[in-house]
Amino acid sequence: MAWELVLWLFAFFSVISLIALTAYQLICLSDLEFDYINPYDSSSRINAVVTPEFVVQGVLCVLFLLSLHWFPFLIMAPITYYHSKLYLSRRHLLDVTDIFSLLSGEKKYRMIKLGFYVTLFIVVIYRLVITAVVMLVDEDDHPLDSRIF
Repeated sequence: MAWELVLWLFAFFSVISLIALTAYQLICLSDLEFDYINPYDSSSRINAVVTPEFVVQGVLCVLFLLSLHWFPFLIMAPITYYHSKLYLSRRHLLDVTDIFSLLSGEKKYRMIKLGFYVTLFIVVIYRLVITAVVMLVDEDDHPLDSRIF
């Protein structure tokens, strides 16, 4: 049962990092839209965090599959498939020359991903709390079973 708590703690911190990476990408795109940053800096900053985001999301999805947590796995499977499709077709990085023409679409895409990650965060927090409470209740029910008198 302790491994399940470790899984949900790992999922908690992973989803927080996914939310932070997506918010960082949105901030970079907003800065570009308002001319606070140039296109090269914006695209290089976003491209630096896209691959780690895909890796964290893929590892989390595989962990849910291997631990037989079907609901979170089925929630994450479509976006993991989409990320792998983008990565394999080499369309996951932003191009400096096309960034202004794709700006509104990229912002919408990141906003949808942010909403998805926040929804996943709510599910992970719920499961983390339930797992922790069940572990505490099970620990308190049988305090004398492990002692020999």
